[in-house]
Amino acid sequence: MIARRDVIMGSACAIAAGAAYALKPSRRVSLLEQATVDEIVPRQVGKWTARDVGNLVAPVSLNSLEAKLYGEVVERVYRDASSQSEIMMLMAHGDTQTNDLQLHRPEVCYPAFGFEILTNLPAQLKLPAAQAIPVRRIIAEVPGRRETILYWTRLGEFMPIDGAEQRFDRLKTAMEGYIVDGLLARFSSVGPDSQSLFAALEQFVPALISAVPADKRSALIGTPRAQAISAAGV
Repeated sequence: MIARRDVIMGSACAIAAGAAYALKPSRRVSLLEQATVDEIVPRQVGKWTARDVGNLVAPVSLNSLEAKLYGEVVERVYRDASSQSEIMMLMAHGDTQTNDLQLHRPEVCYPAFGFEILTNLPAQLKLPAAQAIPVRRIIAEVPGRRETILYWTRLGEFMPIDGAEQRFDRLKTAMEGYIVDGLLARFSSVGPDSQSLFAALEQFVPALISAVPADKRSALIGTPRAQAISAAGV
């Protein structure tokens, strides 16, 4: 005979298993849709012209964690021929953001390659139509090289400003039943004068976003900001 206690425990286990299955994310959402980052981000931005490069700080091998994290990594150097200035761009997109596969932030990656993080501060990057996105401003240094970095992350429609917020946003989307895509957008320049380099980056990035096709900007900055910029005629 099956004891009443065993029946109760068995029912509780079944309910818990059913609840866990129900909470498991199952609906995939990608703001990039069927496009690619390489397709939507222009190679010409005003006077800046891009060339494709590779191994910008973090090289990606076929079986590396980065290769599993990101379905697409676009690495370019934009150059202004008149001033000889250069801006490095790395955009990494992944369709699946889970506990094991989450966007890697530069303040974690750069030290792994020998850089010392001198500053790491949150900021708001102004965009057209009175919009803004939360970014981080980082100065990283190794002997003989100082890199000034501006970056942001997008997780579905969220723009987490740090690792803790990123984990919270990922949990929130998972609890709602969604598996969302993620984007890391990083821009940087090399040189001793970080103040002027930050100023150049903060002019270049909004120009690049404005040059992206209007119906694809959400992949970079989320839908609400993209729609507001388009509504303003930009």
